[in-house]
Amino acid sequence: MSSTTTIETISKPNIGVFTNPEHKLWVEETGPKTDDLKAKKGDDLPHGWVTIAIKSTGICGSDVHFWRHGAIGPMIVQDNHILGHESAGVVIATHPSVTHLQSGDRVAIEPGLICNDCEQCLTGRYNGCEKMQFLSTPPVDGLLRRYVNHPARWCHKIGDMSFENGALLEPLSVALAGMERSGVALGDCVLICGAGPIGLITLLCCQAAGACPIVITDVDEGRLQVASKICPRAKTYKVDTSLSPPEAGAAIVKMAGDVKPAVALECTGVESSVANAIYSVKFGGKVFVIGVGRPQMSLPFMQLSTQEIDLQFQYRYSNTWPRAIRLVRDGVIDMGQLVTHRFDLEDAVKAFEAAGDVKSGAIKVQIQSEIDV
Repeated sequence: MSSTTTIETISKPNIGVFTNPEHKLWVEETGPKTDDLKAKKGDDLPHGWVTIAIKSTGICGSDVHFWRHGAIGPMIVQDNHILGHESAGVVIATHPSVTHLQSGDRVAIEPGLICNDCEQCLTGRYNGCEKMQFLSTPPVDGLLRRYVNHPARWCHKIGDMSFENGALLEPLSVALAGMERSGVALGDCVLICGAGPIGLITLLCCQAAGACPIVITDVDEGRLQVASKICPRAKTYKVDTSLSPPEAGAAIVKMAGDVKPAVALECTGVESSVANAIYSVKFGGKVFVIGVGRPQMSLPFMQLSTQEIDLQFQYRYSNTWPRAIRLVRDGVIDMGQLVTHRFDLEDAVKAFEAAGDVKSGAIKVQIQSEIDV
């Protein structure tokens, strides 16, 4: 474990990881400028803001998608755009109005900026803020930089937690939101569709919550092996794409010892996977879709109807970070095996190539800047 504070000096230019509508990917100098950071030391920051030296940032599937495809639904890359929203680092400057953070504090960054005025914000479901500015979602630049300015209220102290784990708090927050809203309970049979980073972290959460049996599916055998390693009691099912959804659902139930799942946590957003989940759960069960899919898809309506299956969806998270920090700090959730590839910030293009290549064996790729702890 490391110290709860870290002394950071501003010594290198601020650089960021960019993409654009032509699907190019590159690293170049960006703001805030290093000279300004050295000279002003927080006095010119907006009220309630701090400056952070970013140490670790995970590459999300959405980052790869914005790079390669230029859009996710209505969110379209229309200009040069900085990626990244899974970050942790060190506070290096504070506006005089900030009293709960000081230079040297290690923090994880919650990347959504909200209006605090709409119904969703006022009722605590701020992930649905009507004026949300979510960093890395166009046109709002992301966190894949050496230095960033951010509101202090969305910088969560992580104490002596590693920066790697601090950056993993963002995908853990996605999983925790799914756990809470899906209602997974002790002893529930649970199906997890997809063994990517979100699926694997969801698996760790279901294990901690006492779900049993747990079945996790994927098309990739390597990822299923990782699932078995981090949760030995999970049953793994390699998806056979030649099977129809009713056939796949029956195979999943058989894998669970002929117990139909009470809840399916769908982490891929793929139409066929959602259908497989619908055909696997019990009468009155729930299919909870965490994954992001196409704007339009076809679903087995009559199976949902005649089996009284609840189909529910998730968009990001709210009020999850303090809980996520406690779970990692106290060892309830151990994500230490999920970071498979690490790259320096200057080598971010290679990092994205690894994250986007199934053959690389990457689970979670992190980009790091002068990290020593």
